[in-house]
Amino acid sequence: MRVATIGSVDDGKSTLIGRLLFETGSVARDHLAAAAEASRKLGRGELDLSLLLDGLVAEREQAITIDVGYRRFATARREYILADTPGHEQYTRNMVTGCSGASVALLLIDAALGLRRQSKRHAFLASLFGVAHVVVVVNKMDLVGWSEERFTALRRDYEDFCARLELASLSFVPVSALHGDNVVRRGVAMPWYSGPTVLEILESVYSGSDRNLIDLRLPVQLVLRGASSVRGYAGTIASGVLRRGEEVMVMPSGQSSRISAISSAGVEVDYAFASQAVTVMLEDELDVGRGDVLVHPRNRPRVLQRIAVTMVWMGEQPLQVGRTYLLKCGTATTRALVDEVVFRIDPDTLRRTRGTTLAWNEIGRVVVETFRPLVCDEYARNRQTGGLILIDPESCATIAAGVVIERGGVAEPRTVPSRTAAQHITRTAGSVGREQRERLLGQRAATVWLTGLPGSGKSTLAHLLEAELTRAGRLCTVLDGDNLRHGLNRDLGFSPEDRRENIRRAAEVSVLLQDLGAIVICAFVSPYAEDRAMARQIVGDGFVLVHVDASTEACARRDPKGLWAKARAGEIASFTGVSAPFEAPVDPDLRLDTEQHSAAECVALLVDVLRTRGAVS
Repeated sequence: MRVATIGSVDDGKSTLIGRLLFETGSVARDHLAAAAEASRKLGRGELDLSLLLDGLVAEREQAITIDVGYRRFATARREYILADTPGHEQYTRNMVTGCSGASVALLLIDAALGLRRQSKRHAFLASLFGVAHVVVVVNKMDLVGWSEERFTALRRDYEDFCARLELASLSFVPVSALHGDNVVRRGVAMPWYSGPTVLEILESVYSGSDRNLIDLRLPVQLVLRGASSVRGYAGTIASGVLRRGEEVMVMPSGQSSRISAISSAGVEVDYAFASQAVTVMLEDELDVGRGDVLVHPRNRPRVLQRIAVTMVWMGEQPLQVGRTYLLKCGTATTRALVDEVVFRIDPDTLRRTRGTTLAWNEIGRVVVETFRPLVCDEYARNRQTGGLILIDPESCATIAAGVVIERGGVAEPRTVPSRTAAQHITRTAGSVGREQRERLLGQRAATVWLTGLPGSGKSTLAHLLEAELTRAGRLCTVLDGDNLRHGLNRDLGFSPEDRRENIRRAAEVSVLLQDLGAIVICAFVSPYAEDRAMARQIVGDGFVLVHVDASTEACARRDPKGLWAKARAGEIASFTGVSAPFEAPVDPDLRLDTEQHSAAECVALLVDVLRTRGAVS
């Protein structure tokens, strides 16, 4: 298991790892003696455990981490590779390097100093680069008198922030890395804490799904030609399982053949799997080179030249839209340019803002255009074929790291989609219009859009409002998000772009129903403000935005479909309120607090809004 330690500078990351190594007996005697001698020379007592990690002279002199330090240790249950990453903002690229291959992150927070900018930035970056499990280690509890109240307050604040990140699990442990409490062994200073130690959590984290053994991806790194003129294609299997005799396809060319032989470490084998370095031979003579990818014909990655990427900019000079850079994804390198900056992301609040560039350490969504087709997957599905870097062609410095998003598709700005594809199609109008139908029905068409967290009460209120209006002789219907996903929208997932398309289709259906003169009641989570703005723009004047408001605790407590429990157990990805964000409406037409008001009171308020809008009399 690969573990990265992250967090702000001086929060005690190196000391924590040193404590883990020391108390598990994973430090060689000569290394321990050297660290003790260095401690005495630097005036830090008999043994400063951080010196077991900080190896650079500058690191020891300044008592900070600059480079990523790697250490291995093992227990009876597991073997670990620990990556000690720096906390300074200027070394963010090193922190990203340490997280990019990790399954677990130990995120340290100084109990005395509390949450800082880097505490939030590092959690967001860990989530972005695929770290599924985060253990929040509230360190230096000895400096706050081992206070349970301080730990509880920090946990509450950080849980609120992390609720908007995509994490499979989130744990909290109060420790003192200096004294060793709750790192490997339990201390006596915090009897109020009965949970597991840091090591016990690392021992119990489920990592069986960390490796993708389904999607075969073998990026070709080198073509070998032996004495018999038979070509072998060498590379490390990024994901999946490769078997002798099975059919494979070479991407992006699309040529097919069968595996005639597989060798690993100079030995012929019948099969190989993810993370193994192999050389394969094919039955047919094909044009295969570095950067090509061997895949199963019925499980292909995307081949794209316009790619949506969430990117961390690491260059000293700001990103230049339209400038040519080098892009490396897997073993493929090509020229590419950033065609558009869609938005920037504030790591403190996770809010999105418009922008035309990215400066040093800024994070944003961009559209990259490559000079030749690139084989890639969504990063959430495959780290190896979904991660990329940008390289300055003049200095050869790595200036950005990014992840492919939304199934490899291009993320357009969150506005009404372009209709250029339908420019030669003319909209037809019948002899009976909406106004005539409204006069016939004695009502005005409207769309009541209920948005809120899962379990807030949207569907319940939608159907109660429908029943109330029907009793009053009004033509109305409910569009429920779950119901549409069983039919019209069953081809959509839960990525931000799929959610956007889900909302767009629902809004278009609402327009058709409004043309009948109906009152349409929509119940959708619709977590993004820009998606709701798009829906309002599509529907027009009849749109009524209602925020069905309830706390995450209340929604989880209700949990009518059992989804909150599954999401918090890591069984559901991208669940709004747990591992996906919800942007609450700033200025809705109506806000309904379902914790304070009964369902009947909420329905009465909804009817009043429709009456005010002239939809009903």
